[in-house]
Amino acid sequence: MSRIDVNHVWKIYPRGNVVAVQDLTFTCHDKEFLAILGPSGGGKSSTLRMLAGLEDITRGEILFDGKVVNHLGPAERNVALAFESYALYYRLNVYENIAFPLRARGMKGPEVDKRVKFIAELLELTPYLKKYPGSLAGGVQQRVSLARALVRKPNVTLLDEPLSHMDQRVRHELRARIRHLHDELGLTTIYVTHDQAEAIALCDRLLIINEGKLQQIGTVEEVWNRPANKFVAYFIGEPTMNFIPAVVEGERTVAILTDEGKRVFTLEGNLDSKYVGVEVTLGVRPQHVEVFRERQKENTVAGVVKVIEFQGDKTVLTVRLEDSMQTDAKAVVPARERYTEGDTVWLYFAPAVIRVFEGENLIL
Repeated sequence: MSRIDVNHVWKIYPRGNVVAVQDLTFTCHDKEFLAILGPSGGGKSSTLRMLAGLEDITRGEILFDGKVVNHLGPAERNVALAFESYALYYRLNVYENIAFPLRARGMKGPEVDKRVKFIAELLELTPYLKKYPGSLAGGVQQRVSLARALVRKPNVTLLDEPLSHMDQRVRHELRARIRHLHDELGLTTIYVTHDQAEAIALCDRLLIINEGKLQQIGTVEEVWNRPANKFVAYFIGEPTMNFIPAVVEGERTVAILTDEGKRVFTLEGNLDSKYVGVEVTLGVRPQHVEVFRERQKENTVAGVVKVIEFQGDKTVLTVRLEDSMQTDAKAVVPARERYTEGDTVWLYFAPAVIRVFEGENLIL
């Protein structure tokens, strides 16, 4: 078992009274791959360092399998750590780099050899065991760093943006290896990143943090389809979610105001009657927007194509809407569909894909 419970944890740095983490509570289940995602400075790395025992906890508790570990150091928690920097010993060859934490624990020859060769095979490092880190490419060095972290069979694996400075091809390869290792070894893994594509590709669940506060935790599908607030809706997804000013007409209708009158949109589900007449924001993901060249009667608003971004198998259109705020909205269309700047189009939002926010909070 390797379950982690974080209960009402705070991290306040005394110098400058900086609150890095505020009242954070979550659970990472045994053998789960949890990604902590958020912008730079949002509290991700402080959270990871507290889990590792590298930072003191100001308030709250961290439990491993029900045991409070606040007072334990990294070695006593049996956590594996891998960071963006490889932190390899350049005077030791790859074999000795991987073996180092085992020898530090007093393990002897045959068992060390067995463990090193096992993890090297999993990470396809066998051909490099006699080589020195300085002669290896960055992707191989990072695999050595991962092997050294995992060779001890840790209770918990903590990864802090280990791929952030690598090129795209190497990142794709390494993240596939990391997920394979997680599954093969039955690890409990917490992975910190600001790269949502990386998090989505790897994780079982996402934990989204901003300004030290938990915003939402859930599966990718839950976070994508039911964002807890506008920050999550904006942060998850590329292109980002469209936000369009509107007014609640009734419990199942909202209206976008234009110079030619209201464009009424039907919703799936009911709003509380207290919101009737209230200014709100419609949220629609660009992937869910349907584009028509002819005027449609329901759930559509007109606009003019301003920017066309060709992206291989798809095209992203930026459309200046006819609403009173002259809002820009994006739509993703198949690359085979041809548009030119200045075209008038009609954007259709199906009732099921419309989200409604009042202030920062999701209300439907």
